[in-house]
Amino acid sequence: MGQRGIRMAVLGAALVILAGCGSETAETAEEATGGATAPAWTLAAPIRIDGVRTADGGRSLVVGAEVPDGAGDCVRGLRGEFDTVEHGTVYVRVTYETRSLGRDSGCTGTRKVEATVKLGEPLGSRRVMVNSRDVYTPAGAVLPALRRCGENGCDPTPPRCTSSSYRQAVNDTDIAKHTSWEERGCDDTWLVLDLSTRMGPVCGDPGDGCSSSRISQRWFYRAETSGWRPVATNGDEGCAGVRKVLPELPVRLCASLPQLDRG
Repeated sequence: MGQRGIRMAVLGAALVILAGCGSETAETAEEATGGATAPAWTLAAPIRIDGVRTADGGRSLVVGAEVPDGAGDCVRGLRGEFDTVEHGTVYVRVTYETRSLGRDSGCTGTRKVEATVKLGEPLGSRRVMVNSRDVYTPAGAVLPALRRCGENGCDPTPPRCTSSSYRQAVNDTDIAKHTSWEERGCDDTWLVLDLSTRMGPVCGDPGDGCSSSRISQRWFYRAETSGWRPVATNGDEGCAGVRKVLPELPVRLCASLPQLDRG
């Protein structure tokens, strides 16, 4: 286990200890007073990270975060801390104490906050990982804001006629997860994929009382520097429908398209 793993393990242990101590304190106070007390303070991480930007000439990071909020005190002790640097990535963590885990806390809303992390030296070209989850990079960003990396990483592969590139195209398409795909045509500029999503109840193979159906769609993509970008979907066989919206699509990529499998 590296230094970052040890530190994160220690942080996890601290969360457990603080949660336990908080519960003990609340129970003891309740026994002493004979009545209900406010929910215990518990160490937690932000609900989500809103963004990261550099400050102080790159020697600090300002991390935007969403935390619980309500009528009473919901958050205290917001902290941004530098952890370590490994393989060109700066690891930081943002934590706070909250009462939102208690059912009677009243912390049912959220608010945005910012935590500053001192780095000690300029970030440079290194990436930033917050709470071992969200990754940001200065590459291709409009500084001082950093660019958030997506499902395909910080540097998506350029569009190619390969299986890995097709998978990236599917991930960038507004369609249900666990969708299968079949390539119907590809060149340096255009890609045609048939995407199929299984619908119906969760059960075994079709038959024996388990019915299943699929929704199939034909998507057309144009190559951009960041990958394949979906530009149209059309279920018509051949070129008749798609060339109405994409007249620049080469005929060779749509003339022999088979009918969609409706499953």
